[in-house]
Amino acid sequence: MQLVVRLALSRGHHGKDEHEPPACHVLCGGDPWSCPFMQTLISNRVREGTMLLDPDTVTAFGAAGMVLLAGSWLGRKHPVTAAAQVGWVLVGFYFFNQAWIYNDHDDIILTVLCAATLPLSVGMAWWEANADEHQRSAVTWARGTVAFAGGPYLLISYVPYFSVMAIWLVASQSAWFLGFTTGTDIQLGTTWVNDASGRVSWDEWDGNRWFATDFSGEYAFQTELIMADGGLIGINFVLACTALQSMVLFIGAIATLELSWKRRVRTLLLVIPIIHTLNLFRNAGLIWMHLTYTQWDLWGMSVFEFGHTYVARVVSLFAMFLIALIMFDLLPKMHQHILTLSSPVTKGRR
Repeated sequence: MQLVVRLALSRGHHGKDEHEPPACHVLCGGDPWSCPFMQTLISNRVREGTMLLDPDTVTAFGAAGMVLLAGSWLGRKHPVTAAAQVGWVLVGFYFFNQAWIYNDHDDIILTVLCAATLPLSVGMAWWEANADEHQRSAVTWARGTVAFAGGPYLLISYVPYFSVMAIWLVASQSAWFLGFTTGTDIQLGTTWVNDASGRVSWDEWDGNRWFATDFSGEYAFQTELIMADGGLIGINFVLACTALQSMVLFIGAIATLELSWKRRVRTLLLVIPIIHTLNLFRNAGLIWMHLTYTQWDLWGMSVFEFGHTYVARVVSLFAMFLIALIMFDLLPKMHQHILTLSSPVTKGRR
């Protein structure tokens, strides 16, 4: 699961009239699949049917796996090992199938991580049946963490209403934060849907708004940012800009600890607002740099591309590391579980 939030540069110019056809249709003579922009946003392998399974089937597998892991965590005091094992394999296969999508996006890091999920999940399934008494608690916590972190994220990703609402919420707050700190008036523009049949505005999209798999979840919806006069600034918001991945990861990890509910709720009320605020600061900072340093260039990269691809990722990972250290101090049980789960690797290095 991707832990770093992402802003996407708008690669096409759209006129101020929202009814004007998107740039892809204008430049490509009405054939959206021949447009490089669409080929980047929507997996070629999905269109050509060369993935291991079609999106609907693999999504059903992933959802079933999450349900089995959640059910086996809730029924952890009963013999549910077999259900947990099946759940691990199904969830691992779901993320393994995403490797082709990220490979089409030329994202080598996420391609490798997704490809590694299947062998790792098979290893967890084996561990479910072979964990000793000391390891059992950590393995059970892991199944709950994956279920209650991955499940809500997949739900939001595949329900267009939820995805767009999350994008609008964070985009509007980031714009407000930028306006409050710099006085720059940024507003939300058109929300575009990268549907399998072409790129269309959210208002005109006639697809299923309660469940959809015909596009890459991360790039399915994009909301433009515009100036007060209606001019585009060249930055779009996508679901990954919301830091949802980071928040659900901590929610799943904290909520499934064997601690009192009061302690877990207090910790969540501390962590989630911090992540959200840091994300707003990050988004606003990237927008400000993009608007301010318009002539900046380093090895062919704009200040936005450099800041987003390198600086913001390093800072985000460092912030997540610091938050994790705080969590380990507040919740030593979580630290103990992580050390137990990493013991096969750490012991091998000794």
